Amino acid sequence: QVHLVESGGGFVQAGDSLSLSCAASGRPLSSYAMGWFRQAPGKEREFVATISWSGGNTAYADSLKGRFTISRTNAKNTVHLRMNNLKPDDTAVYYCAARWDGTSRHGDEYEYWGQGTQVTVSS
Repeated sequence: QVHLVESGGGFVQAGDSLSLSCAASGRPLSSYAMGWFRQAPGKEREFVATISWSGGNTAYADSLKGRFTISRTNAKNTVHLRMNNLKPDDTAVYYCAARWDGTSRHGDEYEYWGQGTQVTVSS
């Protein structure tokens, strides 16, 4: 069992940057590919980014590429999401997820999920 806890969300202005973290416990995070997803009010959950267990392979939603960066520190059992030039459309609850197999853009392929952290971007 893997327990995931997100942190770092908050209220920011458009154009600001924010870094989210996802801390894992229960099992070494180095065994899992990780993903970030988000869900805005009234919308379906959408893929944000994913990273392989080693950190050597990453993928992003096309609309977010260049603004968001996913990384991981296996020694600290954490995964990060750096978000730059935030826009009001980035307002959502952000979730991290763990997957035993390789990277995936599909949320239903992840076994473990955190409770989420709210990011609100004001114009």
